[in-house]
Amino acid sequence: MKQKVLTRILFYETNVSLKFCVFTISINKTDRSGFLENRDKIVIGSRGSKLALIQANWVKSELEKANKETEFVIEVIKTTGDKILDTPLAKIGDIGLFTKELEEALLDNRVDLVVHSAKDMPTAIPDGLEIGAVTKREDPHDALISKDNKSLKDLPNGATLGTSSLRRKAQILALRQDLNIVDLRGNLDTRVGKLESGELDAIVVAKAGLNRLGRGDVASEIIPSDIMLHAVGQGALCIEVRENDEHIKKMILIIQHFDTRYAVMAERTLLKRLQGGCQIPIGAHAEVIFPVNLKMEAVVCSLDGTTVIRDSVEGKVDDYETMGNELAERLLGRGGRQILEDIRTKLAEEQID
Repeated sequence: MKQKVLTRILFYETNVSLKFCVFTISINKTDRSGFLENRDKIVIGSRGSKLALIQANWVKSELEKANKETEFVIEVIKTTGDKILDTPLAKIGDIGLFTKELEEALLDNRVDLVVHSAKDMPTAIPDGLEIGAVTKREDPHDALISKDNKSLKDLPNGATLGTSSLRRKAQILALRQDLNIVDLRGNLDTRVGKLESGELDAIVVAKAGLNRLGRGDVASEIIPSDIMLHAVGQGALCIEVRENDEHIKKMILIIQHFDTRYAVMAERTLLKRLQGGCQIPIGAHAEVIFPVNLKMEAVVCSLDGTTVIRDSVEGKVDDYETMGNELAERLLGRGGRQILEDIRTKLAEEQID
């Protein structure tokens, strides 16, 4: 059977330079489906929160610009994490809380792609699916919103701070053991409302979310990385697709940001080796350093913040998996293994109760 070889040169922008890559695809001349098929309508799966829809609509807009004859629609899908709002996430269990139902829709061909906040994605992806693109990262830091615009260090002794993240709680306690940290869930307006009502003195949220909601100005402090390392993937979006859907995989290349992809994949490799989820107190930040180096820092904390283990690695971007695993091993070897085992035991007991 005759084959036709298509060679494509893809130029892409990184944070530091313009790069290109060449890839070759062989397709049967008698079977062009899956690469050159033409679809009139593409369905994008998304959660229904205000932030999720802003993110999905941004993806929709970018794809529409490059595919003017294709109709793009958003299908809202409610996830388990959206349905259970009165229980701390750590007590529910965190495997696929905000992704499972979206992935099921993708596998059932009800949607063509789904938009996730990268920090919500478990490291285990269902068979038949893959991360097709990672978008350019927004500010990945955590942000403090407080009364009188006080910084984390300047909050009054014994102040009450709201967050649903064990990672944030542990790193805050490492700095301020005196603070009273309470569980806080809900959208941004709900969280800010509890602050304004006097129920809380401060809250911690992702700066990227504030920016996308157009509320970046409400942050009292962008918490420095030496105090708080962000969640794996925080600030980036992951576009999940079916492995065999070459049409969609080709289409979403326009929103692929390779520097961010390398960074997020390195962070996810570390998280997978540590067997952590989004509710385990693990923070990590990776970034591409000119011209082709990757630097990553990570932290593992005890729940009470009394033990903090940090380390970092640097290498070539192509070695992101090796670097992620190496950094994870360092953290485990320096006491992280016992910390994580103790945390998993405690969380399992709380979920049973």
